[in-house]
Amino acid sequence: MRPLLLVALVAFGCKPAAPSAQTPPGPEQQRIALVHAIQRADYQGDRAALQRLHQELSAVPEDPTTAARHRYWEGFALWRRAINGANENPPPEDLRTDLVAALSDFDRSLAGDPRFDDANVGRISCLQFLAFVDRADPARSRESVSRFVALFKEIGPRAQDNPRFQWIRGLSDWYTPPGSSPEVVQQHMEKAMATYAHGAELARAQKGRVIDPLDPSWGEPENLMSLAWCSLNKTTPDPQRADAYARQALALVPDWHYVRDILLPQIQSARASR
Repeated sequence: MRPLLLVALVAFGCKPAAPSAQTPPGPEQQRIALVHAIQRADYQGDRAALQRLHQELSAVPEDPTTAARHRYWEGFALWRRAINGANENPPPEDLRTDLVAALSDFDRSLAGDPRFDDANVGRISCLQFLAFVDRADPARSRESVSRFVALFKEIGPRAQDNPRFQWIRGLSDWYTPPGSSPEVVQQHMEKAMATYAHGAELARAQKGRVIDPLDPSWGEPENLMSLAWCSLNKTTPDPQRADAYARQALALVPDWHYVRDILLPQIQSARASR
């Protein structure tokens, strides 16, 4: 049976209006959709999509009220494109290009909001990776190190409750200079794992408190992943514990390419060899 309103219209010789075309999404909806797509592409290890999505987000008209977050996610796309590239064997030759471009986007983000420390988190991580990528050029590598050390000192006092800051801090905690004693190496490993565990706790505590969809809220899966990696690579590996952390991360992000397809098989291989 046709709806009564439609029957009445036909009875009086009226034709119902054709459905209007769907209104195209405005810039705000486009930004939000692209941010979600960037995060998915990151976890899926889709470097081609991250490059394309960076370009698409760059083309969306900028709103001064959200410009800092807008530019942050542009930088995030290239930052994660470089990180995913570092997991490939051999690594692509464009890692440095991505990291330098991401730094530029994070700088533009901070120009819009100088106290938006998630952009500083991205800058520090890019500089950490640049120091590694440029390790064959000691002068260039040292420059990146001095820059991220200065940033750590600048934002550390006010970023302690940021789980994403804890994630990048854990990498610095893990590092020990060549020739360090086994005791010092062990201390750094334990410190890094404590930092990652704290970061995961902070992220869990912040769930539901981030209202703006353009505000970063990631961090729990990343800190759990790092705990899994550390458990596998510490002086006395603990593949069983590594497996537990990896599966916690996958429970949050089931299609995370790195954890599912790279890290977990390494953990399973270590467990099988014990």
